[in-house]
Amino acid sequence: MPFFSISGSEFVEMFVGMGAARVRDLFKQAQEKAPCIVFIDEIDAIGKKRDNSGVGGNDEREQTLNQLLTEMDGFDSSKGVVILAATNRPETLDKALLRPGRFDRRIPVELPDLKGREAILRVHAAQIKLGAQIDFNAIARATSGASGAELANIVNEAALLAVRNYRSAVIQSDLEEAVETVIAGYQRKGAVISDQEKRIVAYHEIGHALVAARQQHSAPVHKITIIPRTSGALGYTMQVDEDERVLMSREEAFNKIATLTGGRAAEELIFSSITTGASNDIEQATRIARAMVTRYGMSENFDMMALETVSNPYLGGDTALACSSETASRVDAEVLATIRRAHEKASSILKDNEAKLHELAAYLLEKETITGEEFMEILDRE
Repeated sequence: MPFFSISGSEFVEMFVGMGAARVRDLFKQAQEKAPCIVFIDEIDAIGKKRDNSGVGGNDEREQTLNQLLTEMDGFDSSKGVVILAATNRPETLDKALLRPGRFDRRIPVELPDLKGREAILRVHAAQIKLGAQIDFNAIARATSGASGAELANIVNEAALLAVRNYRSAVIQSDLEEAVETVIAGYQRKGAVISDQEKRIVAYHEIGHALVAARQQHSAPVHKITIIPRTSGALGYTMQVDEDERVLMSREEAFNKIATLTGGRAAEELIFSSITTGASNDIEQATRIARAMVTRYGMSENFDMMALETVSNPYLGGDTALACSSETASRVDAEVLATIRRAHEKASSILKDNEAKLHELAAYLLEKETITGEEFMEILDRE
């Protein structure tokens, strides 16, 4: 059947009344071609909440919205015109637009789960030539939180890698490297790093991996590398959960922070000095600790009190504190105490396993990249 696709921004005009005229024209065409589907993309461009400011350009947008509301009100089910719209800012839409009879069904399109990611990878991989024994499940597990577009990019990167290496088909290692490329950037094999800095990076990464491996509620180590990446990372430790995780317990969140502090703890233990290499770890650890206190109710002092609100879950998930400045300073103290406890835990784990830390760091310096299996074999060796 006929399908009318139009963007919300196409209704927005400088001249008053033009947007409303376009809405009338669109619905007139739709009624003539019925049964049909009308799709309005980015409807927040014209469907924002109306306010009292009504000045200048805002007036035009309101007229366009009013016309849209009127047209949708006049529709009855016998006319056979179905209206769809998309937005990633549903909280900004006018309430009148969302009432039953207009847009009465809301379908949230979340990020794909493990099964969904595997299916999406298979769809995109059907367009390229694959080698034997490709494990899509392993790639799907390693890409938790990835969108469909990112998964398509991973398959594309894998195809480019295969071509670069003069292969006619994509193999498993191409897909694994593509995941890392999308997460951390391309390998900078030509980067010149001094031997001393390489040693620091090796101990830093083994510090992360060792703390992760010696904790109960922690994802298994999948890969450790000290090859620099274009994102600025001089190395990284990749952890991959066995299964898809939806909930995170307090112990898991705390252990994640301890793992993040493991790199800095290893530098302190071995070199009695610290470097700038832990900046990303510090950001992530602080974000998790703050969320534990303000949003997840995982703090003794604040119990189940919400101290922070997420303003837009579909666009970056920006948060805003919803408490007094006095409480905010107590939140900061609680976050600091959580990170400090995790840092102390990481330091004590590394002190108890110092011999293994030296052995694994030496092995990583020699190989530059080691798998989780190699890491666990050396760790479990007496």
